[in-house]
Amino acid sequence: MAVAAAFPSGSLLPNTPGTHLAPFTLRFPFRLRPRCAALVAAAATLREVCAGRVPDHVLQRAEEVGYVVPTEVQEQSLPLLLSGQDRVLHAQTGSGKTLAYLLSVFSAIDFSRSSVQALVVVPTRELGMQVTKVARLLAAKACTVTCPVRLAGKVRLQAYRAMALLDGGMLKRQKSWVKAEPPAIIVATVASLCQMVERRAFSLQSMRVLVIDEICTKKERLHVLLSLLERDAPKSGIIFVAEQSERSKKAGNPPSTTVVAEFLRNEYKGSLDVLLLEEDMNFNARAASFSEVKGRGFLLVSTDIASRGFDLPQTSHIYNFDLPKTATDYLHRAGRTGREPFSRLECGVTTLITEDEHFVLQRFQNELKFHCEELPLESMFTFS
Repeated sequence: MAVAAAFPSGSLLPNTPGTHLAPFTLRFPFRLRPRCAALVAAAATLREVCAGRVPDHVLQRAEEVGYVVPTEVQEQSLPLLLSGQDRVLHAQTGSGKTLAYLLSVFSAIDFSRSSVQALVVVPTRELGMQVTKVARLLAAKACTVTCPVRLAGKVRLQAYRAMALLDGGMLKRQKSWVKAEPPAIIVATVASLCQMVERRAFSLQSMRVLVIDEICTKKERLHVLLSLLERDAPKSGIIFVAEQSERSKKAGNPPSTTVVAEFLRNEYKGSLDVLLLEEDMNFNARAASFSEVKGRGFLLVSTDIASRGFDLPQTSHIYNFDLPKTATDYLHRAGRTGREPFSRLECGVTTLITEDEHFVLQRFQNELKFHCEELPLESMFTFS
């Protein structure tokens, strides 16, 4: 887990006296437990780290696209992963962990067999697309395969196949593709994977490798939020949560706003009142909620309905429990703080993100002209 602090080069609200925004970003790579205590001796190349355990045509393709010198994560993890040991890898964005686990996947696959042998489970479509792209890049180079005994003496060229089963895809068409020619590697989100398994589109009996990439639970986010509140001790704060999806409503799940508010009411030990601004509140109910908090400390849990048209000048901190959809929404959320004229109160905007959402925050930075500096989360919080 890592934390990135964003310190804008200039005020996002230049016309508001006393505004000082310091957004933070948290993301959740998967963890390495236990961590490797003995570091592998420095290797000159990725090929030397793999030491003949990854097919030559895969390494050759990796070298062609620029993967020659291993990163620190690859150098430490690959000897363990290639030995067949179960491991949990913990590293920051851009450290090379995706390539590390994909090389271990390719080392375990029997490419003469036509079956699903490796499954990579991802939490979102966006991360799934990134992983599939790297897997296909490495699999692009064909290799020579000796045919079964009944076709003895014949050889053929064959490349690995990687298929993405992601939310929003055409599962009916994908089902026919999987049955016709099973890919060696499947990258899937949980919902799509469950649907395909229920429809018996493919069997997992031949699976040799399972990778669970980037799992961040809502419970973990809630505890991170709680730690932030304890550390920041805000004068008042607004916690922005995404609107409930139609699928979630049909499943009978409570709105995320309710989940967050109830958690804080039970776990938050500070002096601020935890208030909830419901999506379906009528205008009078909303107005009553805001008049109730004016002039005193509060933690308001809300969707984007609280980002416009309401003035709560005592708000010192904004927490984006979920990312806003656009840079404009981000700016409107951030604009709820730093509104007290001539105040010296330090204000902050904090955003919790997963690794695959990092590019969204980067887009907001580019558009709104602020900068994020990443800090290790472990140095700021202690988790039980």
